[in-house]
Amino acid sequence: MEVLWQKGAATVGDVAAELGRGKAVAYNTVLTLMRILERKGYVRHTKDGRAFVYQPVVGRVEASQSAVRHLLSRFFENSPELLLLNLMRQERIDSEELDRLRKLAEEE
Repeated sequence: MEVLWQKGAATVGDVAAELGRGKAVAYNTVLTLMRILERKGYVRHTKDGRAFVYQPVVGRVEASQSAVRHLLSRFFENSPELLLLNLMRQERIDSEELDRLRKLAEEE
């Protein structure tokens, strides 16, 4: 998705080339992922000659919100609190970050 968001539209070959910087990425793997993303409604394609050109249908914000909702429901019993507690236990959060989080929570 990141490649499509950056480029606006790209073929499977374009995406594979961009993802493959520094390592090999199989064309068929990218094609499979693009088809899955299309089936789920995240991208759509148009035909340009023999190539399919994929465009994002969903923006970054909407996609990230959907991913967080999925994460919450699948692993954290729909509890943002459980997710935050898990993050605090697993990741090093310094006092400045905690202060910023407190301020953000108070604003909401």
